[in-house]
Amino acid sequence: MNMPNSLRRMGAIALATSLSLVGIAPTAFAEVREKDDRCLQIENIEPTGGIRPKVLSRPQAPGALPPQQFSTTTTLRGEVIVGEGAAPRSIGTRQPAQPIVPAPQAVPAPVPLLQGGNISLDSRGEIDRTKRPDNTENFNVIDENPFLRPTTSPLSTFSIDVDTASYSKMRQFINSGTVPPKDAVRLEELVNYFPYRYPQPDRNQPFSVTTDVTQTPWNPQHKLVRIGLKGKQIEPAPPSNLVFLIDVSGSMSGPGRLPLVQRSLCLLTQQLKPQDRVTLVVYAGSAGVVLPPTAGDQKAKILEAIANLRAGGSTAGGEGIALAYKKAEESFIKGGNNRVILATDGDFNVGASSDAELVRMIEQKRDRGVFLTVLGFGMGNYKDGKMEQLADKGNGNYAYIDTFSEAKKVLLNDLRGTLFTIAKDVKIQVEMNPAKVQAYRLIGYENRALKDQDFNDDRKDAGEIGAGHTVTALYEIIPPGVTPEVKLPDIDGLKYQKPQQPQHQAISTN
Repeated sequence: MNMPNSLRRMGAIALATSLSLVGIAPTAFAEVREKDDRCLQIENIEPTGGIRPKVLSRPQAPGALPPQQFSTTTTLRGEVIVGEGAAPRSIGTRQPAQPIVPAPQAVPAPVPLLQGGNISLDSRGEIDRTKRPDNTENFNVIDENPFLRPTTSPLSTFSIDVDTASYSKMRQFINSGTVPPKDAVRLEELVNYFPYRYPQPDRNQPFSVTTDVTQTPWNPQHKLVRIGLKGKQIEPAPPSNLVFLIDVSGSMSGPGRLPLVQRSLCLLTQQLKPQDRVTLVVYAGSAGVVLPPTAGDQKAKILEAIANLRAGGSTAGGEGIALAYKKAEESFIKGGNNRVILATDGDFNVGASSDAELVRMIEQKRDRGVFLTVLGFGMGNYKDGKMEQLADKGNGNYAYIDTFSEAKKVLLNDLRGTLFTIAKDVKIQVEMNPAKVQAYRLIGYENRALKDQDFNDDRKDAGEIGAGHTVTALYEIIPPGVTPEVKLPDIDGLKYQKPQQPQHQAISTN
């Protein structure tokens, strides 16, 4: 059967690793070398022929598994921002004993349409089951990745994504008896919501890499290729300069909004250390400082300021963000974690509220070392598209908090990954081998797609990976000889040039 439509993100780390379409990929030798003053280049050895190697050839490492026939070359690129100065050293990609891709689950019965109100159509002309006259929620359009032929599109390039907002937002829709709109479902965030048992990185390396292949659950003739990263833990954690930026406008009134924000920030406050600093900025019709920079061991003072917040008024989001960044820069800790934590429903309606204005301001502050974490709250007027964009441009992550349990996951269990970035502008590029791949598609990451030339352009912004975070990317592969169940793209032959034939190189396995 076809995959359900409702299922749908480094300048300077480079890593090449190969993925087998005929079995589990073996452990392979890799080399790390300095690239420039702040960058590392990690190159994995190409264990066999069948493709044009993009990386350095080296003898097989002692104890590594024998070379096998591989089909793709994966390259990662980005900038390490912690652990700088670590000596270059060899690392290895390791393989779990068994694939951990879950078996397909039973699909629940369709949820009936909500009753009441007028039926609305979405951007595709289909029934939007969430639309009521008072519902102004916004999600950016997602056009699902199509299957591509490696003969015409050999490279797949995208930015990583560690956001999790889509999963918890989708869960909220379902728990309320509503079918999530298509554009609210970002597959990569559903996959990356859960932790995976990827191996810890070796010593000073920023992350480990795991690759494997299994049968596609929804089509046994297809292959499912997984690329998994795990960021290293930071011990001890650097001091933090945090600015809590809280939306206290009228739209934030209600039990699932400001009261939940307050309980969530109390969780985070309990984790502060004496060397940390916290500033509390609020905005409604205007913005103001409720709590000046305060040491992390003055928890009673911080908690009191949070408890005294009240909702009311319009939403001057742009003014609040500008003030929060100003306070973060005034208390900037060199070598520390400098971050604005925005808690809002995204419904900015006063002042600098256009996406372009906010994005330009956030990009400027990002380049000065102040990052942005976005925590979303509320339903009915929620602006998911704006929230995701602000977090992406602010070198931060985006989570949606609908329950106190989710607050504990984001701000307790995933605290280090949420707050401490270890590598930024992380990009992945995969080259497909047409001798082994008839067609492929990247599952999810639609709004993280990059042009192939962007991979080598260090000016292009991309995703970040936090301490201890795991990142997973999945490809569905149609092997040669399999009759496709979908129409594959066709391009007429060229008149003035011939396609370059793949070069094969035999490498001894002895």
